[in-house]
Amino acid sequence: MNLSKLESILKGRNSQPHQLIEVLHDVQDTYGYIPEEAMKEISKTLGVPLIEVYRAASFYKAFKLKPSGKYVITVCNGTACHVRGSKLLLDQAMSQLGIKPGEVTDDGLFSIECVNCLGACSLGPIISENSSYYPKMTPARLRKLIDSIRQEEKEEVEHAQDSYEGRSGDFASAASPR
Repeated sequence: MNLSKLESILKGRNSQPHQLIEVLHDVQDTYGYIPEEAMKEISKTLGVPLIEVYRAASFYKAFKLKPSGKYVITVCNGTACHVRGSKLLLDQAMSQLGIKPGEVTDDGLFSIECVNCLGACSLGPIISENSSYYPKMTPARLRKLIDSIRQEEKEEVEHAQDSYEGRSGDFASAASPR
């Protein structure tokens, strides 16, 4: 964990316990979750008992105590989505990704979350992928969405490898004697 980032978040907030929630948001925005090391440092800096930092971080659903995948598939399990088949969407995601809600795929690309409501009941069943919403989702469309994300990631990696190989060749030719 890069402590310099945490230090900049905490700078000027010594002994200010009323800043706890704001600091937790800033830490999560920076790291993608709230690491245990960060909670200890927050406790010391703000003068808040560690148990209170943990209590706040674990109480609010907006805070994550474990890293998530690069792409978070959130399945709405509200009543409207449930009666329209959200369980089938959850089953599709778990089967295709080989993980359960709260887990991360081995490649770090995906995680699955379930929520009580995404606030778009008339569009259910609905899922979100990071901050993009997909209304009236079906298992087949979800499978295609996950496949397309994987394909984009694969192409991005291949492009990066091609760029790296091209540059290393340039360096090699520049360094070779003429």
